[in-house]
Amino acid sequence: MGVDYVLFDRLVELSTRFQPKGRTLMLGRQSFGIQTKRRHLYEETLKRHGIEGKRFDFLQEDGFSETLMEKLGFGRMETMDFSDYEGADVLHDLNKKPAKKLEKKFDLIFDGGTVEHVFNVPMALEGLFRMLKPGGRLISANGLNGWYGHGMYQFNPELVWTFWKRACNCNVIDCRAVPEAPEDGFGQVEFQDPALTGVRLKLKNKIGPGRTYLYYEIEKTKESHLPDFALQSDYETRWNGHANAGKTHLETDARS
Repeated sequence: MGVDYVLFDRLVELSTRFQPKGRTLMLGRQSFGIQTKRRHLYEETLKRHGIEGKRFDFLQEDGFSETLMEKLGFGRMETMDFSDYEGADVLHDLNKKPAKKLEKKFDLIFDGGTVEHVFNVPMALEGLFRMLKPGGRLISANGLNGWYGHGMYQFNPELVWTFWKRACNCNVIDCRAVPEAPEDGFGQVEFQDPALTGVRLKLKNKIGPGRTYLYYEIEKTKESHLPDFALQSDYETRWNGHANAGKTHLETDARS
């Protein structure tokens, strides 16, 4: 994927509250260009967030997005790819565990639509965790709906809460549906942790049929860790309820 208007809007918002101090990494060399039918929106976003500049100030001649990232305050962003066909700085197959020299090295990792093209998603997510420093953040935008035939997978927000929050003990700072074409009538939908209710997220009539990103931001902390496994929240609630079904009220309270 590349950085379209709605991802530009999210990155501009991010830049107002998070400025990484160390190394930053982009998965794949993401492209950036001005979408003609939404060209007026770029400067509206900049103005809304108090950033001076015109939309063309963030472009670079080869059509990639390093200039955009640097001007937004994310530093000189290195790029990682399977191959060097687009001039990546770091060559790595996300289907495999990253080399030790890459672990805990990055304050920011931007996944603008790469993990959906990786067959071994659990290993890819584990690798991103390993490469983040404590205090570092992962920004991810992959297909939630409407990207039929684009990648190998589309993703559910349950993955964010199950893997990153409960299994890895990371902070979920943002998790939302972002429609690629906001003019189609479906707005952004912010997701809450389904474990708080014990039931699955209700997305019917909230997510449109068009292309929609699952956009999320997580923070790795000193207390974060890789899990042995991850359990979906509503099933975990049912299993726990079944285990407690035969216990007295007093016995159940004693465990809580």
